[in-house]
Amino acid sequence: MRITQRAVALTSLQGLNRNLDAVGKLQQQLTSGRLINAPSDSPTGTNRAMQLRSEQAAVAQQARNISDAKGWLEQGDSTLREMLDTTRRVRDLTVQGLNTGAVSDASQQSLATEVASLREGLLALANTAVQGRPVFGGVTPGGKAYNDDGTWAGLAGPEVTRRLSESEKVRVDLTGPEAFGPDGSNLFDIVGRIATNLTTDPVALETDLADLDVAIKRMSTSVADIGARASRVDRAEQLNFDRSVTLQGSLGETENVDLPNTIMKLQMQQVGYEAALAATAKAISPTLLDYLR
Repeated sequence: MRITQRAVALTSLQGLNRNLDAVGKLQQQLTSGRLINAPSDSPTGTNRAMQLRSEQAAVAQQARNISDAKGWLEQGDSTLREMLDTTRRVRDLTVQGLNTGAVSDASQQSLATEVASLREGLLALANTAVQGRPVFGGVTPGGKAYNDDGTWAGLAGPEVTRRLSESEKVRVDLTGPEAFGPDGSNLFDIVGRIATNLTTDPVALETDLADLDVAIKRMSTSVADIGARASRVDRAEQLNFDRSVTLQGSLGETENVDLPNTIMKLQMQQVGYEAALAATAKAISPTLLDYLR
């Protein structure tokens, strides 16, 4: 088989072009800092990167959910604690009112006035909202959990939850009846009766005090419940952060160049290209035009 000068030249040029393409690809990787600049660079790597970015988007959404859940739970916890302090103050006043032998009518009236004022404060706290939604209102579209008369204005329905991870959700709400009791015997009804009985029927305060203790116990249980949920959210937040860091590292391994290694490959490829140029110059015979010069 006869090898023509043209065949030698074409083969040499094809080899040189392949070497030049390899040099150009390495230079592009160094310039962009990425191993994959187009899907054709690595179909497998491109698919892996797409999967990682999809997981990153899910983790980012879960991080937003966790932040929202913390806001709900922290607000619910702080509100309940403040209401517990206020309710304990009502209890102290009730105990004072029971001591009818040492308290004058004027003092009883002063106690009743303070208890009535504390009831208004409790109602205001019970209507605390997060992003325009009452914390103790359930799924109500309204802006209040309780009416001025102490009746629940919320709406019972599905629990308000937030997804913390692919396998875990947490409830972030607490309805008024769960925290303060059902209408007719809820915290506000009890405090209202105490305000009235301090001046009209001090003997009935014994029963009111027992009912108030039940309400305090219910609220304390609610605080413990919210605290347990908040602990779950804190653990999920740490796991979410760790997962985010892991995904970022995996994506970097898939897409980003190893700078020292790539520089070394580029230098080797350039040496090979220059050697190929020199070899090709010797292998291809001068043309007639070269002799005529």
